[in-house]
Amino acid sequence: MKNLITKVIALATLGMALFGGNAMAQQEAPDVLVKRISQEIIDLAKNDKEIQAGNQKRVYDMVESKILPYIDFPRMTSLAAGKSWKEATPDQQKQLTNEFRTLLVFTYSGAISQIKDQRVEFKPMRAAADDTEVEVRSQVIQTRGEPIQLNYRLEKLASGWKIFDINVLGAWLVETYKGSFSAEITKSGIDGLIKTLADKNKKLAAAGAGKTASK
Repeated sequence: MKNLITKVIALATLGMALFGGNAMAQQEAPDVLVKRISQEIIDLAKNDKEIQAGNQKRVYDMVESKILPYIDFPRMTSLAAGKSWKEATPDQQKQLTNEFRTLLVFTYSGAISQIKDQRVEFKPMRAAADDTEVEVRSQVIQTRGEPIQLNYRLEKLASGWKIFDINVLGAWLVETYKGSFSAEITKSGIDGLIKTLADKNKKLAAAGAGKTASK
C-alpha cells in the first residue's frame, strides 16, 4: 500500500503546480491549465540549483506556496474519510484536513527531487462547456519503459479550477488512502487517525530537517 501511494504521488507531481494567480486560473480551461503548470513545475525542478542540491526547505516552501493552494483539500480529505467524515465534528474535520495536507507536502517534496528527464503528453479532453467537474487525461513519457497513465479530476469553484483526485496506472489517490483511513478509523476512531497522521508528519519533518542539516 505504501509503495502504491508513493508511486501515485511521485508521478502526479510531474503534472502539478506553479502558476500565477487565481484570476488566470479562472480564465483557463482545465486542460490548458494543467498542461501549463505541468511544464512549469518540471522546468523548475530541473533548473533550480537548490532543489537539485537537495535543499528540503526550498522544496517544502515551493510546494506549500505554489502547489497546494490549487488542490481542494477539504473535498479530497472528505472523500478519503468516506462516511466517517459526516460523523466527525467540525474541529476534527479541520484537524484531519490539515494533517492530510501536511502529509502530502512531505510526499510531494520528495517526489519533486525525483524529476529528471520525464515529460507529459495530454489527451483530448471530453467535456461540455458547462461541466463543473472534468477529467484531464495525460501520460508521463520516460526515457525508459512504457508511458505511465496520469489523469486528474478537477472541479470548478468560485476561485477557479481545483484538483481533487489523481489517477496513476488506474489507481485513484483518494481510493488508495480510503482503505488505510477506514482501517485506522475502525481501530481507533477519527481522533486515532488524526494522531496517526500527526505522528507520521513529525517523523517526516525530523527526517527532512536532518537531510537539510547534512548538506
